[in-house]
Amino acid sequence: MRQEIAGIKIPDSQLAKDAADILREQENDLLWNHSNRVFLFGAVQGQQAAQPYDLELLYVSALFHDLGLTKEYSSPDLRFEVDGANAARSFLQQYQIPEESLNLVWDAIALHTTIGITEHKTPQVSLLYSAVGLDVMGDNFDQFPAEQRKEIVEAFPRNNFKQEIIPAFYEGFKHKPETTFGNIKADVISHYQPEYKHKNFCECIIHSPWSE
Repeated sequence: MRQEIAGIKIPDSQLAKDAADILREQENDLLWNHSNRVFLFGAVQGQQAAQPYDLELLYVSALFHDLGLTKEYSSPDLRFEVDGANAARSFLQQYQIPEESLNLVWDAIALHTTIGITEHKTPQVSLLYSAVGLDVMGDNFDQFPAEQRKEIVEAFPRNNFKQEIIPAFYEGFKHKPETTFGNIKADVISHYQPEYKHKNFCECIIHSPWSE
């Protein structure tokens, strides 16, 4: 892999290499390319805004953010985002990373699909969120430098990404649709299982055990 893409140096410490090896072993080209694009998009956005963040931790966050979609790291009852966050925390603990940094990585991954909140967190967390939004939904597409965007996509091609990412999401949590209650991934379950009935927030209130 090239050492620098779009003006961003790819972390090459042992920690970074080990993280990349885990991703390569567990994920296909779709998620490998997506995760690397997310890292680069986030790093460029951080550079643009002159925001303070740790490049290596952003790299690990990006590489692990969808790891919860894989069979190896998927739990039977947790949101896939939490599975990925837990995997990242366990991985980083092996390298004596400070607890504060572990918590930032955990938050970045666990909250990367949480609209309306994550963009207001610290740069270490919000950059991953904005980069995922750019790659998946085209958020702030026109605000991202076109030449750097082109270089990133050439290095990590999209290759029918629009058509393949939704079924990839579904495969990752179709065995636990209840974990999508209250979050945007409920739309993926509805797309493939229109007959599935999610819990309803209002019904949860009305049918709670409280007498009044």
